[in-house]
Amino acid sequence: MAKLAKKRNEDPNKYLIGIGQEKMAVIPPTQDAVTLAANAADTILTEEDKEKIDLVLVATESGVDNSKSSAAYVSELLGLKHNIRTLELKQACYAATAGIQLAKGHISLNPHKKALVIGTDIARYGLKTPGEPTQGGGAVAMVISADPAVLALEDASSYYAKDIMDFWRPLSQTEAMVDGKYSANVYLEFFEQVFHDFQEQTGLTLRDFTALLFHLPYTKQGLKALRLAVENIDPTQATKYFNEFEASRKYNKLTGNLYTGSLYLSLLSLLENSDNLQAGDRLGLFSYGSGAQGEFFSGILQENYRQHLTNKTTSLLNKRQEVSVAEYEKLFNSVLTNEKNRTLDTTSDPATYVLTGIKDFKRQYQKK
Repeated sequence: MAKLAKKRNEDPNKYLIGIGQEKMAVIPPTQDAVTLAANAADTILTEEDKEKIDLVLVATESGVDNSKSSAAYVSELLGLKHNIRTLELKQACYAATAGIQLAKGHISLNPHKKALVIGTDIARYGLKTPGEPTQGGGAVAMVISADPAVLALEDASSYYAKDIMDFWRPLSQTEAMVDGKYSANVYLEFFEQVFHDFQEQTGLTLRDFTALLFHLPYTKQGLKALRLAVENIDPTQATKYFNEFEASRKYNKLTGNLYTGSLYLSLLSLLENSDNLQAGDRLGLFSYGSGAQGEFFSGILQENYRQHLTNKTTSLLNKRQEVSVAEYEKLFNSVLTNEKNRTLDTTSDPATYVLTGIKDFKRQYQKK
């Protein structure tokens, strides 16, 4: 991010401190929302999971087709059985939370089944635009079951929606449009609304949470929301929440905006980097999607939850190759869009699932 800032004639601290980002994931043209989702899910699914999954929900605002769901592609790539439901969900960065809540209801009615929920996106705002340093990409996959191994979702949830234009991407555009300051303010407004409503609904207070987690379009935005949450408590107590926030934003600082997966990458970051968590702790989660939808809900950490974490995230991040600004710009401009035919060279892509090109407007995927 510092090198990008210098190339854009900006003070590096504007990116490193002002928005709280250190690195930005650059997605090659051989990856899209489908392959990112499949690669994420492939790292966690067991054969038992595959047998019990009968609902696949892929949340994305980087969809590859206006009709066919990304979940249909993903389910086939992963070798899941065919007597399942596959759906794609869209509501900006909020949609993965909608997927979790839908999956929660499904599992309540079918406790012997499992659901696969994936948030997968590539955040694109355009080269040399104000939103450029808040780009990024990636996917987070989650298995929802009646017997959770990591986090048990509680029943209560508070949600709030308005039809506003803080962020949007017309059908004709490959890059998003955003009213940055307005969107940041609406984010904070929605957080205060749903967090207050949640406390009114449940009788819980901030002290009942060990940590608060946020959608992180850039990590400074979550920090602003946390400051609102702790402004009326003792500074010593507030320090505890700030410490957990630092653990929760470690991965997001190194990847940039994952859109639908952002909140859940932050959850993973907290679970893998905090030394203070223990079974029985309550975590609060704030999900936000522009346009706009907000939700606050909570979950309880389960016994031996650490044994169910892959702890591979740091090694995955360390295996990445740095690209120059010129290389990044070339990759950005080479993304596969609406061409009828194009073949992509996948030899330098180490991922298990890749996009090999498009033939007669049909995307071509491959498992290496």
